[in-house]
Amino acid sequence: MDYAYAVSVFIAIFAIVNPIGNIPFFTTLTQDYSKEEKKRVATKAVIAATVTLVSFALVGRYLFMLFSITIPAFRIAGGLLLFRIAFSMLYGTTPGTKATDKEKQESVEKEMVGVIPLGIPMLAGPGAISTVMLYISHGNIWNTVVVFISVFATMAVTYIALINADRIFNRVGRVGSLAVSRIMGLILATVAIQFIINGAYEIAMEWAKEIRNLSA
Repeated sequence: MDYAYAVSVFIAIFAIVNPIGNIPFFTTLTQDYSKEEKKRVATKAVIAATVTLVSFALVGRYLFMLFSITIPAFRIAGGLLLFRIAFSMLYGTTPGTKATDKEKQESVEKEMVGVIPLGIPMLAGPGAISTVMLYISHGNIWNTVVVFISVFATMAVTYIALINADRIFNRVGRVGSLAVSRIMGLILATVAIQFIINGAYEIAMEWAKEIRNLSA
């Protein structure tokens, strides 16, 4: 078992979900809610995000087959998307691939706010979906188990962070939350570059193999 790989998968998923960085938004959106209402919203957000990520992990390879997408191409595309999100995180801004200001303002219903925009796309946005699909694309049982465990572990931490959001926000503050978000952005940028390198390497190897076959 490659435990170093397992840790890297967990860190990548944790970085893109960014539980601590989402605390200021959760606190602001639920500032007039009771303690029980906040807990229900946190529960709905985590369930919605978990179901979304697991669903895409399960059907990701079939989407590849349906649209004739190669894994190296998806790695490069996913890496570019992750790098864009990481770049936004590094400069302390909310990535455009998550949720627009209009979507946040429209999410005022207490029963829906946990699903949209907290669960989707704040926690399980395109970046997180791409990360899960990229790691699951390796196709063996060990990688699949690692991805699922990483998703569930990340969401467990997210749930704990959200139900304690007021306490954490009061201690860390907005500046502290932005600092954590930037650290996560740096980690995510490194992961994104590695995705791009791996995808480019695999494409180069396929081309080299085709050239050798033609010249044989």
